[in-house]
Amino acid sequence: MGHFELSRAIRFALSLVLVAIGWSETARAADSAGAVYTMTNAATANAIIAYARAADGTLTPNGTYPTGGKGTGMPRLGSQGSVVLTEDHRWLLVTNPGSDDLSVFAVRSDGTLQLTDREPSNGDRPESVTVHDGLVFVLNTGTPNNISGFTLDRRGRLTPLPGTRRSLSQEGALPAEVQFSPDGNTLVVTERNTSLIDTFRISHAGRPSGVMSHQSSGVGPFGFAFRRDGVFVVTESFDGAPGQAAASSYSLEGHHRFELISGTVRDTQSDVCWTVITKDGNYAYVTNNGSGTISSYTIDEDGKITLLEPVAAVTGGSGGFGTRDAALDGSGAFLYAIDVGTLTMNAFRVHADGSLTTVAVYGGLPPTVAGTAAF
Repeated sequence: MGHFELSRAIRFALSLVLVAIGWSETARAADSAGAVYTMTNAATANAIIAYARAADGTLTPNGTYPTGGKGTGMPRLGSQGSVVLTEDHRWLLVTNPGSDDLSVFAVRSDGTLQLTDREPSNGDRPESVTVHDGLVFVLNTGTPNNISGFTLDRRGRLTPLPGTRRSLSQEGALPAEVQFSPDGNTLVVTERNTSLIDTFRISHAGRPSGVMSHQSSGVGPFGFAFRRDGVFVVTESFDGAPGQAAASSYSLEGHHRFELISGTVRDTQSDVCWTVITKDGNYAYVTNNGSGTISSYTIDEDGKITLLEPVAAVTGGSGGFGTRDAALDGSGAFLYAIDVGTLTMNAFRVHADGSLTTVAVYGGLPPTVAGTAAF
């Protein structure tokens, strides 16, 4: 058995043990402090904005760290996953869509950062990145749109992995996110313009197969998140049409067993974007950019989703345009979301019944802000 395969199997088995143990709301809230990150996406010099997270979910500014690359200089990005953490929270990976490269930061014990590497993305306008057991793939959303692979070593250095560049279903697909399946054996990419969901089988050596495309349940699949058993929830933007925001759910087992579980389930809001799933796998939260809200869904044992609250939370304190990138902290007790209308970072408490309550709202973000990662 190869190194990648063995490590993935071990990690996947451990994740299932954690699910079996369960996480009580009290235990989650008692989790040690962590950090929250977003990026400026500035055209002249991209940088990470860091916050220290206290055990009660409140945030304190913890420095700004140049990536060495450039952002687009435009408000937000049309993607999920531009800023991500490794599974052990030791490394932060950041896309630089304005300079076509990828930066890596070491995460210190106090949540501060140290830049360790920056490498070309092997494509145009990288806007999403994913990592699993030292294997990194970046999604290049420009022309040509493709995925490309790297290895990440123990010093925080990226090395391009030969033979890993793969095209999507077609040019102009307008892809939104790339992410590994929980077992690390498959890459998934959403395509907004084609309403396709792509899968790539990952070999023992870390090389992807050619693209296999699957029809999305609804129009404009965007952000998605996995449950540990391979069920994943995908948002459907429906081109931002008022009141048409939706989500669907699918199962992914083995290399390419791709099945629809729940077809389009609307949340009554507008222009849906990101998706996150709680640690216990029972709830999904989606952000509605056009409405300035967060909607919640329940996820049953078989992966079927049901709308729980059309408006589980409002960002920025007033609603309206703006809710975008979101992340759960490492304990799963707190949800963080940026609002590009009010330029705020919003902190919410996640309750055992799936409801959300506001912890605090932090202003002062730049108008080009994009991406969110937390632990």
